[in-house]
Amino acid sequence: MICFKNRVFRSVENTANGEVSSHTTFRYEQEGEIIHATYEGGDILYGTLVGTIDEKSCLTFRYQHVNKAYEIRGGTCFSTPEVLPDGRIRLHEDWQWLDTDKTKGQSIIEELVHK
Repeated sequence: MICFKNRVFRSVENTANGEVSSHTTFRYEQEGEIIHATYEGGDILYGTLVGTIDEKSCLTFRYQHVNKAYEIRGGTCFSTPEVLPDGRIRLHEDWQWLDTDKTKGQSIIEELVHK
């Protein structure tokens, strides 16, 4: 199982209906099977996520943030990890907004520096 404690990620790809961009940084932590993170940058003033990790290191979580328009947005996400040749982690994400917008999207975030 991959350990997400102290890992930092940045968005590298997102569908048009998402608010995360290449300026958004995620700081992950892990306690047992619970993962959590904060994120900010680009159109995101501040965000948090909390969820679980399974035996295949896949993540299931809820996210919420405040964007530059001071809107509170939130949704759910399932992330599948890929270990890159240099040891960094890439997460392939399938997400859905759970607020007024119920659309779905896909994104990819990559670890900035391997520990």
